[in-house]
Amino acid sequence: MNSQDQETRLPRRRVLQWFAAVAAAEGVPLPSALAQNAKPAASGYGQDPVMAKSYERGEVWPLTMTEAEKKATVALADIIFPADDLGPAASEVRVADFIDEWVSAPYPRQKGDRRVIIPGLKGMNEECRKIFGKDFADLKDSEKKEVCDVMAKGYHFFNVFVGLASGAYYSDPRCWKALGYVGNMPYGGPFKGPPEEVLKAAGVEQTVE
Repeated sequence: MNSQDQETRLPRRRVLQWFAAVAAAEGVPLPSALAQNAKPAASGYGQDPVMAKSYERGEVWPLTMTEAEKKATVALADIIFPADDLGPAASEVRVADFIDEWVSAPYPRQKGDRRVIIPGLKGMNEECRKIFGKDFADLKDSEKKEVCDVMAKGYHFFNVFVGLASGAYYSDPRCWKALGYVGNMPYGGPFKGPPEEVLKAAGVEQTVE
């Protein structure tokens, strides 16, 4: 593996953290091979990944997106999550790499999403070629937004894509500003109890000084 591969390789531990974030955000259980340190039952999917280890690209399962599919994924994710004062662009936090990992995984949920994402990307490019004469990734930003406005009105592919992209994007601390989430921070003084508005909403009174 050359130095460039080392710089761009995405650690599998990071990918597994992404998977957990997406599953939690969408309220679905993780596959047993990712949820616990045990070999999966039934017909199985191979050995359980070691969470503390970084794997080489394709070592646990082959990545299956074509270059054209990956290019479309990067472009679509960046239109949904562009760089602004609230956070970096989706491409900067490698959302497309996560989606490639997700739709390449051998688990039932991921296989189901693959049957939506891959044909959806193909159909999106085909429609763009009919209307604009070029693939989605090659459109102007204004044209990409126009396409997204249409897909947002009921395209199942777009809804699934946004859900996966959101889970990956907001699992990165650099993107938390948009959510107003600061993570674990020192309080900076003695704890004064919950805010008054929270107490009122809960219908309780502060009784501890």
